[in-house]
Amino acid sequence: MGVPCPGCGRSYDATLFAFGRTIHCACGVRVGLGERVVLAGAPRFAADAMLGRLARWLRVLGFDATWQAHVPDEALVRHALAERRTVLTRDRRLPEEWTLVPVFVLHAQDLRGQLAEVGRRFALAAHARPFSRCNRCNEPLEPASAAQIEARVPRRVLASHREFWRCPRCERVYWAGSHVARMRALLEA
Repeated sequence: MGVPCPGCGRSYDATLFAFGRTIHCACGVRVGLGERVVLAGAPRFAADAMLGRLARWLRVLGFDATWQAHVPDEALVRHALAERRTVLTRDRRLPEEWTLVPVFVLHAQDLRGQLAEVGRRFALAAHARPFSRCNRCNEPLEPASAAQIEARVPRRVLASHREFWRCPRCERVYWAGSHVARMRALLEA
């Protein structure tokens, strides 16, 4: 099946457009297939390789945000499409080159600005569940008793805290230490 260029009518093989890829025709017009997928519910994100810090902070806010170092655009788009995620990127070409998945291009270079941009665009405040996900591996945290985690935390923490959470994947343990107040201040700003 051929895909015609809307500019000059030249026909391209449909296999060139897998996963929403687009190409530039010799006439200068971008050619592609399909409409962007529309996502509903709490936002889920796939951050590109340059946005690892933002992904971790979105997890701190309770959002499902995946990230991999050195991920090629095609793999990122396939992952986002398969898991119905919005791609977060600073690469302005990505939304032109891939049309099926929703792509949000961030302009801010600093974390605070990036969080503000994503917060405004996706109304994060309405869906936030701070400190409910592992900021390392993105899994939802589970409550844990002191007996379950006592070998994994310092004695002073066991003596001064009553509530603990653990990640079922990486076994990391969390508690509301002094860092939580500093993190909340940054998130509120």
